[in-house]
Amino acid sequence: MLDDRARLLLKTLVERYIADGQPVGSRTLSRVPGLELSPATIRNVMSDLEEHGLIASPHTSAGRVPTARGYRLFVDTMLTAKRDEIAAPTLAADQPQKVIANAANMLSNLSQFVGVVMAPRRTSTFRHIEFLRLSEKRLLVIIVSPEGDVQNRVIFPEIDFSQSELVEASNYINMHYSGLTLEQVRDRLQSEIDTLRSEIATLMQAAVQVSAEALSQAEDEVVISGERNLLSVSDFSSDMTHLRRAFDLFEQKAQLMRLLDVSSKGEGVRIFIGGESQVVPYEELSVVTTNYEVDGQVVGTLGVIGPTRMPYERMIQIVDITSRLVSNALSHRK
Repeated sequence: MLDDRARLLLKTLVERYIADGQPVGSRTLSRVPGLELSPATIRNVMSDLEEHGLIASPHTSAGRVPTARGYRLFVDTMLTAKRDEIAAPTLAADQPQKVIANAANMLSNLSQFVGVVMAPRRTSTFRHIEFLRLSEKRLLVIIVSPEGDVQNRVIFPEIDFSQSELVEASNYINMHYSGLTLEQVRDRLQSEIDTLRSEIATLMQAAVQVSAEALSQAEDEVVISGERNLLSVSDFSSDMTHLRRAFDLFEQKAQLMRLLDVSSKGEGVRIFIGGESQVVPYEELSVVTTNYEVDGQVVGTLGVIGPTRMPYERMIQIVDITSRLVSNALSHRK
């Protein structure tokens, strides 16, 4: 356990390193108002902090920098983030895809790092379906989810349907199947296939197939914005290996999905510091995330990815307010 003096010194060192990006020495800390400790005392306390694995000394400097463990103690016990201190733009209610894209841009612009948003988990039901004849044996299927999300798919049936047949089939399907899950629709189709007119059965089977494809693709959707911001972060621009690792993470969306999925199981803002676990395998990266809701139900996760030397207090405020804006936009969309 650290005493109050060691905790204050660690807090001051982390804050100074985040602000300046330079290893912090005892002489620099001795000039910080409020510490009122001699350089000799500060050196002794820093030695203790180093023994605890909370700070480390780079080979090229006599100063110290926080370790992943030091950052963890700092963010868990020393931050006092306040809400509503970020001047964020409004996020207009719109189709979910557009709200998510705008939210990722907002996170990136406010943080000057990388914004990531996991698309809402979609229900396997549809509210409305429509078929449009594009040409001979070529149809456009329009599927509207209960949340108002729209998916379009082109299909190539073996039969050439007229537009009047397509309208009749759409009306029948919407009347008898709207609001059911894909599993319920499949079960009913199995039992009703002999009694349904052939064109309705054919189109219903096609609708189930393209709905399943749309949902499976949506499950992998992660929107990323602002990767180029890392080019101006000294922690990355001075080391191409670090930069390549970061961009590898963005390209491997499956790993990002796992990270966001882990985040969704918690409440409030969560901070993952690189190097302390396999969740964020790169020591130079940290991730600040939180969930967002639709009508009070958690449906997705958003966050900021940046260097471990990030202003965590501000990042917490950014992801918190963006989450509330996204939740409001999706819940009150007309």
